[in-house]
Formats: sequence, C-alpha cells, structure tokens
Amino acid sequence: MAEIKEMVIPLRAAWNVPRTKRANRAMAEIRNHVSQHMKIQDDEEIWIDESVNHAIWARGMQNPPRKIRVVCTREEGFPLEVKLLED
Repeated sequence: MAEIKEMVIPLRAAWNVPRTKRANRAMAEIRNHVSQHMKIQDDEEIWIDESVNHAIWARGMQNPPRKIRVVCTREEGFPLEVKLLED
C-alpha cells in the first residue's frame, strides 16, 4: 500500500547562503525536509521530480521561492517520489 503525504516545505534556509548558491541550497533543503518527515531508511532513495526542480529554478539561481508545496509518495520496491502539488 502506498503512503502519500502532502507538505509545505519552507525554504528560508536557502537565503542564509551566498546568493549564487540559493537554488542549490533550496534543493538540498527539500531533500532534508522530506527525509526527516517521511523517516527515510538507510537503504531508501529519494527521487525528486523534474517539475520541482523547474519550480525552484524558474526565477533563477538567486531568487528561489520561499516555500514550495509537494506530494511525497512511498511505494514498496520504489524510491520515495517527491512531486510538485498541482492545484
């Protein structure tokens, strides 16, 4: 059975690094937040969808969004998927 969780990920930590590294830090924050809240095991992988990457980088490297809404899906035998929430 699949476990599905919607979450809003705050990306405020991305603004505490030099402005040329903000989008990279935002992607790292997404990975950290998901791994903490979904209780990732040592052998489990996280797969972040391309749409999440495009949403972070849409305004450039120096101006990522302050928060992002994602859906996390865990299925047996597959990596943990992180996709952009579509309203």
